Amino acid sequence: MAKVKKSKGVAAVDMTAMCDVAFLLLTFFILTATAKQPEPLPVDTPASTVQTKLPDTELATITIGDGNVFFGVTGQEVRIRALEMMGEKYGVDFTDEEKRRFALIESFGVPMESMKSLIALDNRDRNKPGVQSTIPRDSLNNQLADWIRNSRMATHEIVNKEMEVAIKGDADEEYPTIKKIMDILQSQKINSFNLVTGLRGSDF
Repeated sequence: MAKVKKSKGVAAVDMTAMCDVAFLLLTFFILTATAKQPEPLPVDTPASTVQTKLPDTELATITIGDGNVFFGVTGQEVRIRALEMMGEKYGVDFTDEEKRRFALIESFGVPMESMKSLIALDNRDRNKPGVQSTIPRDSLNNQLADWIRNSRMATHEIVNKEMEVAIKGDADEEYPTIKKIMDILQSQKINSFNLVTGLRGSDF
């Protein structure tokens, strides 16, 4: 007697669990991501084909644009210690709350006399055009050199490592301004530093 063949049913895969996992991962990455703060001095960096990544820690960045100079250093504890040293040198006392707020500022461009006012602003107002001008760097009031020196000492004191320096200059910036920054670095025996550029395609 012939056997009755049963029709094969189409196999169904329940994707509910996979969708749940995907949405959970997406939610996790969104909630844990750190939003990039707007730069107070955006610059158009010169193009280069070199692909060398800057270090994520123990790094100070000097940003130059329109003749203005901004300074920033990685590490909240290093920022606080550098601010304390600058306050001692220039006779400015900072409260614990002001130090905590300053630790969240990645880059700034004001003289020490205006630092308390800058710290008091919220992040949105702080980065508005015209709020920050530049860090003094002339021979009689070279606060930039003091920031570099104190940040180096703070980095060595807290993490026991040497601080690296990166110069991020606008592509149209005049050479004398860049040369002045290099002279300040060389006066502190910093002869090796990074130049931040934008990536472009190879000519070959």
